[in-house]
Amino acid sequence: MADRSPQPVPETAATYTFHAHANREVWTWAAAVSIAAELRRELIVQPRARLLLSGGGTPGPVYRALSQAPLDWERVDVGLVDERWLLPDDPDSNAWLVHHEFLRDHAAVARFEPMTQAGRNLEGAVATANAHARREATVAVFGMGEDGHTASLFPGMADAERVLTSPRDYVAVDAHGCPGAQRWPRRISLTPHGMKRIAHRLLLIQGARKRAVFEEAIASGDVQRWPVLATLESSYGTPLDVHWCA
Repeated sequence: MADRSPQPVPETAATYTFHAHANREVWTWAAAVSIAAELRRELIVQPRARLLLSGGGTPGPVYRALSQAPLDWERVDVGLVDERWLLPDDPDSNAWLVHHEFLRDHAAVARFEPMTQAGRNLEGAVATANAHARREATVAVFGMGEDGHTASLFPGMADAERVLTSPRDYVAVDAHGCPGAQRWPRRISLTPHGMKRIAHRLLLIQGARKRAVFEEAIASGDVQRWPVLATLESSYGTPLDVHWCA
């Protein structure tokens, strides 16, 4: 059974709700149902809804389950939380993951907003991402690495102060020297400013190690060391929904 009680966090952060699920199947469908419910509510009162998705190895099953939801997907715009400096047809890009794991079944008709495209430079890609972000997202789905990074916000980034305090929704990121960035140090990422403008935020994590990392981050309260803490802040005062299973 999910623990839905708000957990204590540093005074500078909003609360979060920790949902501990019995297994991966329950985790998958609980997260997908939660996302679909927020999109459905938005589509009742607005002509369109906007969904931001993350890459990584964790969320694929949730995206496949979500794509089966009977929503009016033609009225949903799908963007990215972050992107590696790769073309959308590169198998290592987050756009590729979204295309193959989410834009299928009912969700195949959703309108996708890739950040990169042939002939667009990095500055242009960031400008395009910020133009899309003028309309606030309904829901954003985040992941977390074992180093505590989320989106493309990494501990130890050389320009962490600039990125973490930027007044823009998206910025270019230079993550050279950050192990979590692997082979792709040049990136575009949602900033803490952009994150806090999204009322409904989900963090998808699995395994004992990541739960321990999240708990250590909460205890620390240091967003530069644990960038995942940026997902807690909300202009709406809404809690981050953390979905976890072993």
